[in-house]
Amino acid sequence: MKTAYVDCIAGASGDMLLGALVDAGLGEGGLRDELAKLRLEGFELRVRRVSKNGFGAIKVDVDCQDDAPERYLAQIRAVVEGGDLAPAVRDRAMRVFTRLCQVEADTHGKTIDSVHLHEVGAVDAIVDVVGVVAGFRRLGVERIVVSPLPMGRGFIDGAHGRIPLPAPATVGLLRGVPVKPAEVEAELVTPTGAALLVEMADAFGPMPEMTVESVGYGAGTRDLDIPNVLR
Repeated sequence: MKTAYVDCIAGASGDMLLGALVDAGLGEGGLRDELAKLRLEGFELRVRRVSKNGFGAIKVDVDCQDDAPERYLAQIRAVVEGGDLAPAVRDRAMRVFTRLCQVEADTHGKTIDSVHLHEVGAVDAIVDVVGVVAGFRRLGVERIVVSPLPMGRGFIDGAHGRIPLPAPATVGLLRGVPVKPAEVEAELVTPTGAALLVEMADAFGPMPEMTVESVGYGAGTRDLDIPNVLR
């Protein structure tokens, strides 16, 4: 059984997961092939190698001109189901977005169909989610094990003003998931990263017994005191 161990050294986000998958064997071409099936226009994919505290890693950026940065679940479904994605990729991607909408609904006391996603409803988040789900499938991964997730602290600016870290959506998504404190003043695990890992992980914990065939590092955006990478 092909197993992927996701080592969240500095947390997890959609772009970090994409970079790690590209570096571990998916390749830029494989990622572009999968995203082409989404049939979504208006974004540019940038893939490059960077250094994070001496660690070489792949940074994936999605540059877009999005005229609808806020979307309801039905609108996201229309985008995801409007392409030529494999049914397994389409269905799992929608389960990720359903998790995100449900936790937002719970946080704000609304129904799942009445909440709209801000940053995670934008084109770049849709690309991240679909790319990660499709990437694991293209690599033939049958089991995913994820390390305990490090929680940064502090505050960030969101659509509803200043919010504490970990973000309420992230905390809501990680019920029942092992986490650990990190002495870092930054958001380490994003809601998108949390939703992807909770949906896709078969287990959380230490690295399982395995024969390592490939290793990939995905870079986050910030420069931190620790290597801002996911392995």
